[in-house]
Amino acid sequence: METNNEHSSIAVWQKSKWLVKGLIIGIMALLFMVPMLYVKNLVFERQERQQEANKEITSKWAGRQNVIGPVVGVPYWKTNETDTNKKIVTKHIAYFLPDNLKVDATINPKEKHRGIFKVMLYDSKATIAGSFSELAIAKLNIPADKYVWNESFVLMSVADNKGLNDQLSIKWKDSTLELTPQPGDHNDGMMALLKANSADDFKNASFTINIDMNGSEQLFFTPVGKSTVVNINSSWKHPSFSGNMLPQSTDVSDTGFTATWKSMAHKRNFPQQWVDNNYSLAHYLPAMTVAEGIKEVTITGGAESTTVNYSAISNAAFGVDLFIPVNGYQKTLRTVKYALLCILLTFAAFFLIETSNKKSAHPFQYGLIGLALVLFYTLLLSISEYTGFNTAYLIAAGATIALIAWFVKGILASGKATTILSFVLVLVYSYVFSLLQLQDYSLLFGSIGLFITLAVVMYFSKKLKW
Repeated sequence: METNNEHSSIAVWQKSKWLVKGLIIGIMALLFMVPMLYVKNLVFERQERQQEANKEITSKWAGRQNVIGPVVGVPYWKTNETDTNKKIVTKHIAYFLPDNLKVDATINPKEKHRGIFKVMLYDSKATIAGSFSELAIAKLNIPADKYVWNESFVLMSVADNKGLNDQLSIKWKDSTLELTPQPGDHNDGMMALLKANSADDFKNASFTINIDMNGSEQLFFTPVGKSTVVNINSSWKHPSFSGNMLPQSTDVSDTGFTATWKSMAHKRNFPQQWVDNNYSLAHYLPAMTVAEGIKEVTITGGAESTTVNYSAISNAAFGVDLFIPVNGYQKTLRTVKYALLCILLTFAAFFLIETSNKKSAHPFQYGLIGLALVLFYTLLLSISEYTGFNTAYLIAAGATIALIAWFVKGILASGKATTILSFVLVLVYSYVFSLLQLQDYSLLFGSIGLFITLAVVMYFSKKLKW
């Protein structure tokens, strides 16, 4: 009787051991997500080191550039009466933007290295030309006799003055004026006094500015003209056009790119003229005079400046990013997202192959195969820093498949089974690589691939007997 019970227990175990083993293998696959978290953190750490190298180089060269201007500023007096019938006279600034603005810029890209890390730098030469038909002083409802024309000035901003290779100057009508930085911390505005006599001096006033500057990764221009045309050309083959608007025309080839933007005033979030800080732009006050009561008192304390940010104006900026097309860290992170899929498919394939061959591998051996699959990502990360992502993926995948094939052949002692598993691994890694390339269709192809995989597993699982 006891012998029959023993035989019955053995029979039950023989029928259920594959189910138990399958559950153990599934749990092991999920547990391998823990070391994958460490791999993911390692990718972030290497990415941070690249960003640190980027900051170090750009701090000595120049950062991202955004050119704003030129803008004309004209001081004027404003009289306010207090509750005690005293008249307070203060000086304010009226700003006027040009009617026409044309920018022609050429970008010369430069790849710099800090150790194994790449940083995208450039030097650029730009010509900015335009004109004022006249200043629309009537639109600000300021009496003409309140303007202080001899203190009028022209103002420009370059995001990082450190990148300027030559003295910034403007040819205003027939005169050449040097633009100098304004006093005050964190103030990137540069100005030159115009010393006009009246509003007539601004009628049909033309200007030209030549800029020779360094920058990194990005070059933007802010469309301050009522009509602004920007032409940018470069030998860089991988531009990314960004900002508030895309170019109307582009030509990208193996020899570089050209792009043209055209912006009109109605596309911006700021008008052609405003007062003081109604819109963000650094400005310069040569002096301030206050009249108290009938008697006027002049307060002089040298040049005063007010610094505000450029957010309102620069929101309308557009231009180009010179990015390095193969970002190994981003692609490696995307590859890590498919880690669970790769491990589950490999374990499922190995499980079906060993059951079909009536062999039995120990769960510890599954664990070693799982470690090999995890090490694929560290290989991919480290090699991609030297060779680029695509080459690194081929090397890491080839090494991983070869290692697992060698290991499985020793376990199953079957060349056919080893070939089948190797073929499955080639399909898995090829499938993941294809998903990485098809960014717009990755969800669609991923869903289809999983559906087909499930169908294949269901087909072979029919051979399992309970």
